[in-house]
Amino acid sequence: MILKADKISKNYGKKSILHDIDADINVNEISGLLGPNGAGKTTLFYILAGLLQPSEGEIIFDKSIITRKTISERANLGIVYLPQEPSIFRNLSVLENIKSAFETQKINKVDIDLKTEEILNDFDIESIAMQKGNQLSGGQRRRVEIARSISLNPKFIMLDEPFAGIDPIAIHEIKELIKKLSDKGLGILISDHNVKATMDICNEIFIINEGCIISKGTPEEVSKNKIVKKTYLGE
Repeated sequence: MILKADKISKNYGKKSILHDIDADINVNEISGLLGPNGAGKTTLFYILAGLLQPSEGEIIFDKSIITRKTISERANLGIVYLPQEPSIFRNLSVLENIKSAFETQKINKVDIDLKTEEILNDFDIESIAMQKGNQLSGGQRRRVEIARSISLNPKFIMLDEPFAGIDPIAIHEIKELIKKLSDKGLGILISDHNVKATMDICNEIFIINEGCIISKGTPEEVSKNKIVKKTYLGE
C-alpha cells in the first residue's frame, strides 16, 4: 500500500513553494521527510495530511485519489495525523483521554473499557492513567497522544515533530514506541528537525530542498549523497 504524491506543486501568488514533486511512501515502513528550514518540507507534509491543498497534482492512497479529503475523512480511511502542538485534553486524566477517543465510534461501554485497558498496557502508561493532561511531561504527553491515535485503527500515522521539546531519554522511548507500532504493521511518516533521531529509526528517507525532492533512499544512502551533505548535513 502506497501514499503517493503525484506531481505536487504549491504556489502562493507568484511564489513557488513546491515544484512537481513525486513521492511514493510505503505504508508498511517508517519513512522520514527531512530538509532545511524553508525547503518546503512542512508544506508537503501538510498537503499529505490534508491541512493544505496543492496548486497542482494529486495525493493518492491505496489507489484512490484523496487530494480534496479533509483530515477527518482521511482518518476514516486509516491515515491519522498527529500535530506537534499538544492535542490531549489538559483537564482530563490519561484514562479519560484514551476513552474519549472512542466516543465517535459505535462501541459499547464494556468494549471501550477493555480497549482502553489494552492501550494503557501496550503503551506502558498504566502508571500515569490517573494523571491529568496538564501534569504530564513532554515525553509522556507525546506517548499518550500516539496511544489515543491507535483507537482510530489507523493504517498510517503521520507524526509532526515527535521529538521536539522532549529530553534524550524520552526521545529514546518514543523511538522504541514507533518501532513497536511498525512491527505491528502500521506505516509511519515522520517530519522532524532532529535528523539523527529520525534517521535512526526510518527505513526510507526523503530529503527536500528548495521545493524539490533531492534524494530518497535508506538513511545510509541518503547520508552519503553529495548534494545532501552540502545543502543539508553541512559536510
